[in-house]
Amino acid sequence: MKQLLIISCLWLSFTAVAVAQKVSSPNGEVQMQFVLLEDGTPAYSLFYKGEPVIETSKLGLILKNDEHNLINNFEVIEREESDFEETWEPVWGEESEILNKYNELAIVLNQKPTDRQMIIRFRVFNDGLGFRYEFPQQQNLGHFIIEDEKTQFAMTGDHTAFWIPGDYDTQEYDYIESKLSEIRGEMEGSITDNLSQTSFSDTGVQTSLLMKTDEGLYINLHEAALLDYSAMHLELDDENMIFESWLTPDVTGNKAYMIAPGKTPWRTIIVSDDARDILASRMTYNLNDPVAIDDTSWIKPMKYVGVWWEMITGKSSWHYTNDFAAVKLGETDFENATPNETHGATTENVKRYIDFAAEHGFDGVLVEGWNIGWEDWFGNSKDYVFDFMTPYPDFDLEEIRDYAKSKGVEMVMHHETSSSVRNYERHLDSAYQFMKDHGYNAVKSGYVGDILPRGENHYSQWLVDHYQYAIEKAADYEIMVNAHEAVRPTGVARTWPNLIANESARGTEYQAFGGSKPNHVTVLPFTRLLGGPMDYTPGIFEMDISKVNPENDSWVNSTIANQLALYVTMYSPLQMAADLPENYERFMDAFQFIKDVGMDWEESVYLEAEPGDYITIARKEKGTEKWFVGNVNGETPRTSKISFDFLEPGQKYIATIYSDAKDAHYKKNPQAYNIRKVVVTSKSDLKQWSAPGGGYAISIVPAEKKETKGLKKL
Repeated sequence: MKQLLIISCLWLSFTAVAVAQKVSSPNGEVQMQFVLLEDGTPAYSLFYKGEPVIETSKLGLILKNDEHNLINNFEVIEREESDFEETWEPVWGEESEILNKYNELAIVLNQKPTDRQMIIRFRVFNDGLGFRYEFPQQQNLGHFIIEDEKTQFAMTGDHTAFWIPGDYDTQEYDYIESKLSEIRGEMEGSITDNLSQTSFSDTGVQTSLLMKTDEGLYINLHEAALLDYSAMHLELDDENMIFESWLTPDVTGNKAYMIAPGKTPWRTIIVSDDARDILASRMTYNLNDPVAIDDTSWIKPMKYVGVWWEMITGKSSWHYTNDFAAVKLGETDFENATPNETHGATTENVKRYIDFAAEHGFDGVLVEGWNIGWEDWFGNSKDYVFDFMTPYPDFDLEEIRDYAKSKGVEMVMHHETSSSVRNYERHLDSAYQFMKDHGYNAVKSGYVGDILPRGENHYSQWLVDHYQYAIEKAADYEIMVNAHEAVRPTGVARTWPNLIANESARGTEYQAFGGSKPNHVTVLPFTRLLGGPMDYTPGIFEMDISKVNPENDSWVNSTIANQLALYVTMYSPLQMAADLPENYERFMDAFQFIKDVGMDWEESVYLEAEPGDYITIARKEKGTEKWFVGNVNGETPRTSKISFDFLEPGQKYIATIYSDAKDAHYKKNPQAYNIRKVVVTSKSDLKQWSAPGGGYAISIVPAEKKETKGLKKL
């Protein structure tokens, strides 16, 4: 790791209300101003290139059962200024090195009636601002409960927003594009069914929230380093266009239990007049601590297939038998039960996936529904629902383990908890040891349904602590975690890179549950992916789900070329080829891109971007000279124009372009695509048409002169 640390400190004391304190980004384009209002309330504002981004916004916290809140009556007693610069190397990522450079202002406040101290720490980066509350050790503040956090984000106008409804239990919604003033009217229609959901307001939305001003400024509101605290939503005062933080409560209504010394997560504002800068921002990661794992050699990107889509579409089932209305682990006799003939996780079927993975060079195979308990797993408020170790009679664990090993394929474990969190923690050590004993180095965990203990929410402080506990416990066993239905990531994977992926958004599975908007994947990289990679599970080639399951009339709103591009645009070091092997076998020429595409990157170049409309990204594979390009398009057909100037000058490459055919359309003709090979150099340009819900994918490989013979030059 290369690191350059430059710190300069200036301490000042104040005897009266402080005048405005300012700090600018290293390049001078972002400026934050801090001030104490007349009643001693701390406030800040933010500017980009001299224009206001956040108007004067109040800061503070409401404490429970305390006559003095951490809101007003403050005076500034000290100020610390510093600057910092380092270049760090992520274990995996969108580039091999990340620059972390900022200017910092820490304001030490003293509340006169209580003699309590609170620090507000601001870090100003070239791409935005991060700030948090800190509570030093002191006599007058020990244990305290946060009833509400009153952090404000005052907007400068009625911006266009890309939002999903605020919810304590799910992020699995399609994005709505509307003016801020229209959120209230759109809220009811935005809340679609989920197996666990708790909305709270007609104007409450979730982070990561993206906005665009009429002047063309892009603003993202989010949080970083969410640890030992509840997840933040945003409540909009739509008369004054002011967002205020809204924390997820626990069963008693409390938002966070704090101990001094302590701190909150960072509140983040990413800003630019170029949408590509939002995609390129690493501010969320930079606000997290460095890696906490000494030896990370066991953390490796994976490409996998799995027994999953056939259950999601309804072709197969997770459960083994229809004999039982209810089961008790250790008592129910599965050995003498009648198989339902629809169970997906059979030894024979899993071997088929292992063979497919081995033949096509995939690293792993995921199997869901292998363990007993799926007959009554959901909706019964059942504590002891799974033991994570006992297979069904038709799943020969040892035989599959040995067969996979003989084929050079790793098995990926599945731990669905049914949101019985206490039960999962009860079994964690034995379940992880069981994985290691049987050669499983990665686990997909799930938290479907309402949380047990009853009344808790998926994003409350207690659950945030649980997700972190599972990650850190997994690291003890050298296990990588792909957590589904957990709290949305906030850059914690910098510190704990064994958190190799999350779902935490509306993924591909919803394409089999009625479908997602065709432009959904043009929004997610601007929102959900800023906090960490997503296990989006792309690669669906059969869009008509009734051909997989005649009883399911869902439609995947995408073209095949769009599905290929997702392997580049939806970053993850854990990538699934989610469709059934038989569907890939019908389109092996297109499937070649999924086989070829990298998972870990040396460099990423953001070529084109407009949220809701299109994204084009080029990435260089780590350890090779290969590049891959992905373009995803929204509902309006478009001609993309890109330059290949990111390539090495003087080198010739063969580019294989997988594109929409001229009559392709996500609904009318999704499987129409073309594949062509051309010669490109750093001086080449490309104009490529993308269909509605379509896109294109390109693999670019260095070539000798003799290899380019007969190919058209671009």
